[in-house]
Amino acid sequence: MIPRVLTVAGSDSGGGAGVQADLKTMLAHGVHGMSVITAVTAQNSLGVQGAWELPVEAVRAQYRSVVDDIGVGAVKTGMLASAELVEAVAELISETDAPAVVDPVGVSKHGDPLLAASALDSVRAGCCRWRPWPRPTSTR
Repeated sequence: MIPRVLTVAGSDSGGGAGVQADLKTMLAHGVHGMSVITAVTAQNSLGVQGAWELPVEAVRAQYRSVVDDIGVGAVKTGMLASAELVEAVAELISETDAPAVVDPVGVSKHGDPLLAASALDSVRAGCCRWRPWPRPTSTR
């Protein structure tokens, strides 16, 4: 059976980060990648021109749609944008019997903020509930 991994992250219109990069990496490693979009960004090689988070209801619906039908072997987080989304995703992951890789993206490679400062406490609290495998770059 092909491993199934769900990425819960933002969309990068330039394709160099976010869900697009996660899915390319999963494909290269023979993994069936699935996605939950948390935010949409307008970005390119020059930086981030805009970012818009999706409603919590949309994130929950995407997550439940995939997990309840297809199932997952692991979950990876990326850009969660706000405290509200961090808390919703933490709750969803805590109800899922799969390990989580927590990559709380705070800024783009150009230094553009992608996580509200008010969400930092939620990230710290959520990470404790997720049974995470933290990435070294998650300390940004």
